[in-house]
This record gives sequence, structure tokens and C-alpha cells, in this order.
Amino acid sequence: MNNRYSFVGGKQGQWQVVEVRGVIGAALEPVERLDVINDAVTTSLAESAWVLQSFISNIRYSKRDELTMLRAVQPELNRAEAVVAVLIPIKKSAQWWELAQDERRAIFEEESHHTAVGLEYLPGVARRLLHCRDLGEPFDFLTWFEFAPEHNQAFDELLQRMRTSKEWDYVEREVEVRLERDRLS
Repeated sequence: MNNRYSFVGGKQGQWQVVEVRGVIGAALEPVERLDVINDAVTTSLAESAWVLQSFISNIRYSKRDELTMLRAVQPELNRAEAVVAVLIPIKKSAQWWELAQDERRAIFEEESHHTAVGLEYLPGVARRLLHCRDLGEPFDFLTWFEFAPEHNQAFDELLQRMRTSKEWDYVEREVEVRLERDRLS
């Protein structure tokens, strides 16, 4: 299994970009399309404005029972009905990274209830967390969400709940890229 992913913003790709918005800090350059490539892109692609490199890693702040619950209801990505997607690159502050892992876990779960909140929106809103901090990228994480159009309101509610949690006190940059799947691809 190749755990590397590249998100390429430009003029090509299976996803049409509806909006690129800087939620906290600077946005990414607006683009027409997004291509999601299950590999590390090592060369500049023609007509691309930006490439975000990432990888799937182990789930770092969850306990076994939380992982079991997530895996029981988390649907596969690329479902036919999931024609809406949102890519959210996030960079956390140095203060976050200076905390010990158990301190980050306490904020992530005991205070912000990240997993419990996310579980409320499954299986309608599927998601994948990708890591990029260790690659020297401008963001620490990329969160990819996919859902059917009838789950738009639920997704917006999920975002609002996450953004008002204690965990978001440590976010110093967040971009929201709203997408629709190209029905021709």
C-alpha cells in the first residue's frame, strides 16, 4: 500500500474547485481543479499552482476502543454518491507542538472530544487525516472529507463544532477548499 498522497491544485484533476478560502491566515492560490494522486509528486506538474504532499500514518491520539468505533462506521472514500469534498489544510502553533503527546491527547479528546464529535457525523461524512509536518510542508495536517450533497448542512455543523473547540486555539493557519467531483471522470 502506498501511503503517500499529493493534492495538486491547478487546471487538471477530477475535482472542480468551488471555493478556496483562508479561514485562519493566508489562503492557497485559487485554482480551477484539484487532482488527488496516491503517490509523492516529485516533479512540477504542468499548469499546477500548488502541490501539498502528505502521508497516511497511524492514528496518534486515539485509544483502542475509539479506533474500533471509528473503523466500524467509517465508510470507504470514493463512494459514488460522495460527489462533494472538502480539503482542509491545517497548521498548528509551536505551542501545540511543545506540549507532550499526553497533553495534546487531553486537549484533543478530553476537552475537545474530537473523535466523539466526528463519530456523530459518520457514515454520512467520510474523512481521512493525512500528515505533512514531517515532510517539511507548509501545513501539519490535511483533512479530506467526502459526502453526498444532502450532508452539506451536517458537514458545516461538524466544522463549526470543531472550530469552537479548545483544540482550535492552537490552529494558526487553516484553509478550506470546497470541491465537486467532475461527473465526466
